[in-house]
Amino acid sequence: MMSITVNGVEITDAMIEAESQHHQDAPSMLDATIQELILRELLLQRAASLAIEAATPEETIGLLLQTEVKITDADEAACQEYYNNNPQSFVRGEMVEGSHILFKPSEEASLDAVRETANAVLAEVKANPEKFAELARQHSACPSGQQGGDLGQFGRGQMVPEFEHAVFSLNAGEVAADLVETQFGLHIIRAGEKVAGATVAFDEVKEKLAEFLSNIATRRAMNQYLQTLVNAAKIEGYTLPGAEPAAV
Repeated sequence: MMSITVNGVEITDAMIEAESQHHQDAPSMLDATIQELILRELLLQRAASLAIEAATPEETIGLLLQTEVKITDADEAACQEYYNNNPQSFVRGEMVEGSHILFKPSEEASLDAVRETANAVLAEVKANPEKFAELARQHSACPSGQQGGDLGQFGRGQMVPEFEHAVFSLNAGEVAADLVETQFGLHIIRAGEKVAGATVAFDEVKEKLAEFLSNIATRRAMNQYLQTLVNAAKIEGYTLPGAEPAAV
């Protein structure tokens, strides 16, 4: 691997090896490790330039962020606006029956090959809706296929977001117009009967909503701050996602 430097300071192989143990579950352990080390080095360099120092590097970074990243807590007006604009997020007890036909890629069949099959089955479902259960038994890679794809009744938060968004947006008996892709594969989704929920009062959720919005604002401010440091730095040997190209 080409030597990685951050404003002339090298990220060594030993540093990468030591840090990598904290990123075992990342999709790319090496990328997650290198990115963490680069950002940490940038933050420590920035702290040194401002004469900010504490007992440990972590405490130093904490003091730096307290100094430079200003977060305004979400006020009641911001919470009320979010509440008004996202009514579907504040419904309790909403339920839906759902069925699906799942297509999963494998060593024998790539995602593209599976997608071709899934689209063909979707076209057949659209042409013959009454055959949904039969087609689920024939094609679904989910154990529910043996029950004609029936997943029973469930509420919000019980399925992965892509699946949930699709099934709750359908009318009873309606099949999603397109395949829905999730971490499990490709789904043909049909909604069954729905049970309408009750809207949760604003006063009941405003404290958690303020915390939620403040957390979003904190992440956004942190990302912007880190991106500013990255764009102003000379980083060689590795390109961080979203970094602007170095001036020639």
